[in-house]
Amino acid sequence: MDDSEIRGRIEALVEEERRLRGSGEHTDEQRARLRQVEEERDQLWDLIRQRDAKRQYGEDPEEASPRPEQQVEGYLQ
Repeated sequence: MDDSEIRGRIEALVEEERRLRGSGEHTDEQRARLRQVEEERDQLWDLIRQRDAKRQYGEDPEEASPRPEQQVEGYLQ
């Protein structure tokens, strides 16, 4: 995926997250999907940051790869 595809996917996930959060009471399935959306969104943001850093230091951004959800979710904001 290139940067525009990654950003497009992030935007789609943000929209889905908004819909899920705005739907009032949540079923177990909706809560599970919300967690998946949040995790995937965070992984994609991390991937964009990796790609930007590689570009900044003259490396190939295509070498960046998604990190495991557990690693990304453990980062401090």
